[in-house]
Amino acid sequence: MNKEKDLVFLGLMSGTSLDGLDMALCSFKQNAKSNGYQYKILKTETLAYSSEMKTVLRTAYSDSSKILLEKHQQYGHWLGQQTRLFLASNELDCDYIASHGHTIFHRPELGYSFQLGAGQAIANETQISVIADFRNTDIALGGQGAPLVPIGDALLFNEYKYCINIGGISNVSIKLNQNKGNEHEPNIIAYDIGVANMLLNELAGKKGLEYDHNGALAANGKLDQALYDQLNALAYYAAPFPKSLGVEWYEANMKPLFENNTSSIEDQLHTAVSHIAHQMFRSIAPSLENGDKILLSGGGAFNQFLVHCLSEKLQPLASIDIGNKEIVAFKEALIFAFMGYLKIQAKLNCYKSVTGAIKDSSCGLIFNPL
Repeated sequence: MNKEKDLVFLGLMSGTSLDGLDMALCSFKQNAKSNGYQYKILKTETLAYSSEMKTVLRTAYSDSSKILLEKHQQYGHWLGQQTRLFLASNELDCDYIASHGHTIFHRPELGYSFQLGAGQAIANETQISVIADFRNTDIALGGQGAPLVPIGDALLFNEYKYCINIGGISNVSIKLNQNKGNEHEPNIIAYDIGVANMLLNELAGKKGLEYDHNGALAANGKLDQALYDQLNALAYYAAPFPKSLGVEWYEANMKPLFENNTSSIEDQLHTAVSHIAHQMFRSIAPSLENGDKILLSGGGAFNQFLVHCLSEKLQPLASIDIGNKEIVAFKEALIFAFMGYLKIQAKLNCYKSVTGAIKDSSCGLIFNPL
């Protein structure tokens, strides 16, 4: 395969915060001179989920196996249909589709992770080859199958020592011995920090809102010290990495603390944001050096109160770079497209230093249209 040719991939990402389907059409090629990679974001779109689709995805966690498998196919066909509309309406083409799907179960300690959205259904709808199911190969190798974005943090955003993505769950990539790593020796660690927008959006929903715009409700609340202490005492935070989280952990460990709390929603949001910022800071504090920059992405980067809380903790050592809105909103979709590109190139796209697997791997299954 000609490494100089730009291959075009459409990355599809659906996060646990249920914001919608992120679509990022991207081109990639290897830069032989720098042994690195170049990318271009050609077109992006977020398709907000209808209330019906949110219900389909939210209830899948408790569905019977029969209903879950039906939804797996139905959502896959829906993803394929939305992809066809996206490409046709913009008069665009792509070589491959890389789909993360929507995580329903994530239990690496039991040997599995399940993302809704059948890759074969997407391929059949679009007549384009699809790379999907990115997590289970790493899990079979003893890894967490998460987080997966550090491959992109290492090879596409290597100017940043820290990359924090604030989605339904927040995660961090930390580059050790920055600028000394390469695609074979990445010198990077990463893990899920904690629950973020999954919690914040659920609290905002109790006020009839999709989300807390700019963190305005949280900013008007006050700290519930007892709840703040309970959150920070959760055992996950003291556990060593590699580690990752799923909806199951949130439902069992964090959600009950809020259900049993009598503070106002504003106070709960204020406390939740303060807690999230504290755990983000705690995750990078041991290696912070003067002048460090942190790249923030994901929907939580638009939460001005959350960014303010984190910035206060970082001063005067480090600063936050939010970058352009396209990177903030579509970085995960971009990186899953990149993971698909690496898979097609038969290159590694998942690091054992991140997941704890016994070896690096090339994750994802390829589905050709029938």
